[in-house]
Amino acid sequence: MADQPRRSRGRPRAFNDKTEQNTIQSLDRAMMILETLGETGGLTLTELASRLDQSPATAYRVLTTLETRGIVELDQQRQSWHVGAGAFRIGSAFLRRTNLVERARPVMQRLMEVTGETANLGVENARHVLFVSQVETHASIRAFFPPGTQSPMHASGIGKALLAQFDEPRLNAIVSNGLERFTSRTLTNASALLSDLAATRRRGYSIDDEERNEGMRCVAAPVFNATGLAVAGISISGPTARISGDRIAPFGEEVRTAATELSRLLGAP
Repeated sequence: MADQPRRSRGRPRAFNDKTEQNTIQSLDRAMMILETLGETGGLTLTELASRLDQSPATAYRVLTTLETRGIVELDQQRQSWHVGAGAFRIGSAFLRRTNLVERARPVMQRLMEVTGETANLGVENARHVLFVSQVETHASIRAFFPPGTQSPMHASGIGKALLAQFDEPRLNAIVSNGLERFTSRTLTNASALLSDLAATRRRGYSIDDEERNEGMRCVAAPVFNATGLAVAGISISGPTARISGDRIAPFGEEVRTAATELSRLLGAP
């Protein structure tokens, strides 16, 4: 029998080794700076160096290097550094891996119009929900989760919609890791969360009832691909004054309908 060609690897054999010899300190420092700029929306050199406990000279060398690639930009007037267009182009490669966002856009637009609330699309990323698209309501008071925002799964409508589809080992891995409290309504008890997920499976949609932000509610449902795997969640979010208790059920049906439509567009049976 002829030898089979050896499959090339995406990682070396020691890829689990995170010791200093397998990490690049300057690259790690650059990523810390980029992440901080993304989280804060922009900082001066002095503010950035102070926040990261680095010398201004070191931070400046990293910034100027990133600037040559368009990864960061300097606002000359305010003398503040910001994430640049180059970072957006690189980050967009994540979304290009799937046509999920493109297929979801018209579905989200219709969902926003029929409910009057902001429609969101999110996927799981490192045990968090990563919001990848949003269609904002025209109302003056609205929920805002710009693409790139992350939220813990147990305190998110989309997160709980996805958790309800996880198998037991995968779910236990998240629950056993601790459930952070954000408001008095956050489900930080494992049994309470599991009970909530069971209710989510029965009705077909999840409810974030002020569990992440006080005064805000979210109703979400899972989106499935052609193999039946829950690959995303779609939701509406808004103030409790508009998403009142008596409107949760009808809104839940609208969200579930939208999720079913998007799942069909992705090839789900």
